[in-house]
This record gives sequence, structure tokens and C-alpha cells, in this order.
Amino acid sequence: MTLVDPTIETAQVQVSAMTFGPCAIARVAGKTVMIPAAVPGDVLEIKTQCDKHDYALASIMRVVQPAPERRQPPCAYVSRCGGCDWQHIRYNAQARLKGEVIATEFRHTLGIDLNTEGLVEPAPAEFSYRSRVRLKTGSGGKVGFYHPGSNRFVPVEACLVAAPSISAAARLAGSLGRKCSEIEVVVGQHGEVLIAYLTQAPGALEHEIARRMIDHGIIAGLIMRAGNRRDLFGEVRIACEIEGGCLIEADADLFNQVNRAQNLKLVEAVMHLAEVRPGMPVLDLYCGTGNFSLPAARRGAHVIGIDHDPRTIEAARSNAKRMGLERTQFIAMRAADGVRFLRKSGYSPEVLILDPPRAGAAQLIDAMTELRARMLIYVSCNPSTMVRDLRRMMLKRYKMQVVRGFDLFPNTHHVELVASLLLT
Repeated sequence: MTLVDPTIETAQVQVSAMTFGPCAIARVAGKTVMIPAAVPGDVLEIKTQCDKHDYALASIMRVVQPAPERRQPPCAYVSRCGGCDWQHIRYNAQARLKGEVIATEFRHTLGIDLNTEGLVEPAPAEFSYRSRVRLKTGSGGKVGFYHPGSNRFVPVEACLVAAPSISAAARLAGSLGRKCSEIEVVVGQHGEVLIAYLTQAPGALEHEIARRMIDHGIIAGLIMRAGNRRDLFGEVRIACEIEGGCLIEADADLFNQVNRAQNLKLVEAVMHLAEVRPGMPVLDLYCGTGNFSLPAARRGAHVIGIDHDPRTIEAARSNAKRMGLERTQFIAMRAADGVRFLRKSGYSPEVLILDPPRAGAAQLIDAMTELRARMLIYVSCNPSTMVRDLRRMMLKRYKMQVVRGFDLFPNTHHVELVASLLLT
């Protein structure tokens, strides 16, 4: 195929790979071109939208020859909503392509070659998997999302990846009007729980709206949040099974993994890699409500869990007490502060599990590795920050053992990763 000068606005290209994002990659005269909504194997006619020093951004003018993995997205909103940025790829190819993206990150940053075959475990369902979905609100009781890269509101009547219906959220948005900026819908054991994010504290009218929706059986519970204020109505606690016979109960506005079926596999993998046994000291950083802490404690480990959110920690303590797990200690503290405190006290875990936010854990790598845990297990939803942190861990005498991926977010570029490292 003849390549053209990248300064020319239009070109015909063949797409070679995906990125960790909405774009695929092609090359024009040696220059990388990033193309949203493209699929590796596509032959496309493209138009340059933005030409940077070392890459260009382009849009698709025409699909000359579609890749075998390309499909018509099932969702009518996909081009405007921005949420499911890989929905144009057949699902049986998405896990493989995510594995290739991960392998590229590990090879480029760490010099480690991963076998992409089976690296990422697909989800059992590509739609209706999200146990919670957060919606923007618009005028006239509309709910939806923002257009990619903007604050332009895109109203929707349904969301294919959401397990709960969004009709109750639309009804609440219409009743609350401009006082409500966002509504989260969460699947609960007794029905849907809504979380309304308000621009000002709720008054008598908002309280009446909440009670009426619950009394009429439209929702099981409602949390109204305005700043630090939380007003609770009905049954707002939800239960999430994290392994067989182990349910975490917590208020619906506390974090939990959105894909509950895949989280079961994630927890099982972490416990298998950790080789938890009775009496083993385990430290769980960014522990949340106990997604890994409680399964480890059920296996007899002596667990310390640390998280910055006091309400999350209180939920973890409550669940541990309900399960009779006495050898657990949950501390409300920033992870970096908690690690420094434990290091000064002479504490050394055998296994250290960390599940940081997308930004990673760069600020605590040095102090954390000084605890000299025999094994580190790093859980991440961001391959880029993960390999950055793993590189520093490997410089601290830790050796990579296992890397596994789980597709917790079908039809998007996101993926959950687990890596285990041993102290040498």
C-alpha cells in the first residue's frame, strides 16, 4: 500500500493495533496516526484532524475494507455517548486485543514478553453487566452521558451495559429538576437504589419525592448527597457476593466493582496467587469494604486493611464482625501514611495486596517495599501506571511471577490486571 505524506489531509491506511483508549493505530510515512472507532485490519480512508509533532489524530471518512472483527455497534448512542468506545469490535476479539495492548505495555516498559493467548479472561456477558451506572441529568427529566471530550449532554433512554433499568433515574431527575446534577443507579437485593447528587441540601419537597418513590415501590432506597451531607431513605444497603458464601453488605454509595460476575474470578485469582494460609500476616492497601481482606481473613490470615475513607473502613469492620473474623484490623488512613506507620512499628507482612486508583501508587512504592513482604500482589485498572509502578518494584529486588487480566468492562478499552511479584 502506498503511504502518503502526513501533511496531506486525507490518506488511505491499514490499521495495525489498538491503544489503551478509544483509538487504533495506523502509520503514514512513518508517522503514527490515532483513529477513533477503528479496528486492527481495517483499510480506511481517513482525514487528519490534528497534526502533532510525533503523531496525528484522524477521523474515518470511509471504511474501504472492514476488518473481520468489525461490527455495527448494537447501541444507537455509541457514537455520541462515549462510554463504550470498543463496541464496534466483536466481543470475541476484544479480550484478545486487550491482551495485545497489555503485552505491548509490559514489553516496552519492563522488557517482559507476555503470552497474549488467554492473558485476558472474557466476561460471561458483554451487556447488562454493570451493577451500577452513573448518569448525568438534563432538562425535562432526561438522563444520559456527556459526549466524548466535552460537557455536551447526550440524553439516553436505555444503556445496554447497565444491569438496572434507568427509568427510575429519569423519573427522579424529572421530579428534582435543576437541583440534581447526577444520579447513580445501583442493583440491590431488594430492588434498585438511587444516589442523587444535588447542588444544594434537600428540603421538605425533596424528602417527599423520595418517600413517594419508595412507598410506590419504584425503588428500594435513595441516598441524596449534597457536599458532605447524606440523607437516606428506604433500604440503601446492598449485598455483593465476592466469593462463595461471602457477602459484603454496604451502603450503595460506597465503592464496589461494577462487574460482580468477573469480580468473583478476580478475588479467586488474588487468593490463589497469595497462597493464603492460617496465621499468615496480610496487608491490604486501598482495601475498600474488604474485597480481598475478608476472603483472606476467611482463610485464617491475620489481615490489616487500610483505606482513606472512614465510611468504607466502618463497612469493612462491620462485615468482618458479622462474619466472625476477629483477626482483622481495618484502619482509616491514607495508604502512604499507613505504610510509614507500620514500617516504624517493625511490621512486615508476608503478602501485601494493593489495589490503588487509576493514578497508581507511585508515592508509596519506596516505603511499601521497605516492609519486605515476601510477595506483592498488585491489582490495577490502568496498565500504563501499573507498569510504571512495577518497574520500580522490580528495582527493589522483586521479580515478576504472574500477570493475569480480567475483562470487567466489556465494550470499553478498560481492563483489570493482577500481577504477583516475589522478593528475591
